[in-house]
Formats: sequence, structure tokens, C-alpha cells
Amino acid sequence: MKRRRIESYVTPDEYRQIVASARKAGLSVSKFIRRVCLAQETRSIVDHEAVLVLAKTNADMGRLGGLFKMALSEGKGRSDELRATLRGIEATKNELERNFNAVVDCFVNRSSRK
Repeated sequence: MKRRRIESYVTPDEYRQIVASARKAGLSVSKFIRRVCLAQETRSIVDHEAVLVLAKTNADMGRLGGLFKMALSEGKGRSDELRATLRGIEATKNELERNFNAVVDCFVNRSSRK
């Protein structure tokens, strides 16, 4: 298969935007432009990294909650302070889980529109 070269003129600002978008997608500029022009998917690696961070943080919150529950059951520390802290951890974990699900839903909806 013989490849053909396509040239296009862009302003310096447009060039910077294209390069930045290609980097966010984890693609070369050439591959990024080809995918955009052919209406192919160009997912951002930043989006994927954000989901991984949310998932890791959610897991960390679960482990921390487990450690607090263990401290409560073993009678370490003042139980009223530990219970208040545990309630805060559980509330934060629930909020994080809702945010994580919203991000995942966004990806699913974005994919189904294509």
C-alpha cells in the first residue's frame, strides 16, 4: 500500500493546539490528524489516567475504612473520635464512588454516541 502525504497550513496557535491534543491522546501528530479527519476515536490518555487515579483512591479509602473498623473492634483509641472519623471516611468514599461512576458513565455515553 502506497502512502500519500497531505499538507495543510495552520497558524502557530493552531499548531500548538494540535500538538497538545495529540499528546493528550498519546498519539503522534500524524496519527492524531488522520484519526480526527477520518472520524475515528481519539481517547485522551489523561481521561484514562483520571479514572485510574479515582479507582486507586477509592480502593485506598476502602482499606483505610477497614483499618478503622479493625481499630474500633480491638478497642484502640477513643471510640467516639474513631467513629466520627470512620463516618467521614465512609461519606468521602461514597462521594468518590459516585464521582467514579459518573466518569465511567461519561466514557460509556461518549463511546455509544460514536
